[in-house]
Amino acid sequence: MNKIVISYFIIINIAGLIIMGADKNYAKKHKWRIPEKTLWRVAAIGGACGTTIGMKIFHHKTQHPNFKWGFPILALLDLILFYFILHI
Repeated sequence: MNKIVISYFIIINIAGLIIMGADKNYAKKHKWRIPEKTLWRVAAIGGACGTTIGMKIFHHKTQHPNFKWGFPILALLDLILFYFILHI
């Protein structure tokens, strides 16, 4: 069970990091963007650490208060939940 949880956490956070980088790249090229709903959904299902790191690395969505505060708060909640799931 722990291996599945750890694998999910790693995969969803890598996905979060990648979509933040991809969306920033699309923004620079004035191309079709990844919907904000999708960014939030990935963060909400456990990828908030990855999206938060991506936000910092790619300097993406850092001026939007909802993202600036929302992703880190979700990341903290994800880490707390991850800890409790592994220690039950």
